[in-house]
Amino acid sequence: VQLQASGGGLVQAGGSLTLACAVSGRTSSSYRVGWLRQAPQKEREYVAVAVISRSGNRTYYADSVKGRFLISRDNAKNTMYLQMSSLKAEDTAVYYCAVGLTGMFDTRPSHYNYWGQGTQVTVSS
Repeated sequence: VQLQASGGGLVQAGGSLTLACAVSGRTSSSYRVGWLRQAPQKEREYVAVAVISRSGNRTYYADSVKGRFLISRDNAKNTMYLQMSSLKAEDTAVYYCAVGLTGMFDTRPSHYNYWGQGTQVTVSS
């Protein structure tokens, strides 16, 4: 499985940005795609997760981004998007998309099997 993240950049506070994560390779019928971020001198943290499973698809968001960020998916392109709005300076970080090979909600970075290269998001205040 390979992931290619893109879409980062510089945006003013209050603005919007959409990140994309192109997923290639074989995944099981149940898996999850997570967005995690890491700010300077901070640990990597969960932002949002989309769980894909036979019992249905579900999305989860960290409290810090709930109501501002939205996961969407283009099945034809095998791409997951993270739409970010009302951005704040504290959203500044390198954003990663990652795939976990179980269809269960999990926020722990160590429980993701494949990672994209990361894309920088900088929000100026």
